[in-house]
Amino acid sequence: MKATVCRKTHFNAAHRLYNPTWQDAKNEEVFGVCSRPNYHGHNYDLVVKVTGEINPETGYVMDMKNLKTIIENSVLKKFDHYNLNVDVEEFKNQIPTAENIAATIWKILKEKINPDFDLTVVLYETERNFVEFSGE
Repeated sequence: MKATVCRKTHFNAAHRLYNPTWQDAKNEEVFGVCSRPNYHGHNYDLVVKVTGEINPETGYVMDMKNLKTIIENSVLKKFDHYNLNVDVEEFKNQIPTAENIAATIWKILKEKINPDFDLTVVLYETERNFVEFSGE
């Protein structure tokens, strides 16, 4: 039997959507006010979904305490209350769009979670705008 366990958390981070190979006018045309040079922030909600076989001995797909610890140590300590463009290595050469943030979080977590499990990351940038990423 398969099941999906989910862990919801949040973090706050600043970013700027800006392609350095473009002129400012094109950045503003494509990214709007999100391209302004002084950055802006979001209160991100993150849902991590792990799908796998239910272990008959424990009744767990994955121990939720372990999932919580992995998320805290691998994602929150790295992203929470940071400027993604400036402080997070993965975004030094990548635009920190919600899509790229979700994919980056997925890659970070995939290395820490049993490869037999399916992993999905859902990232809410706002209450109405969110991205779901399940792999490459």
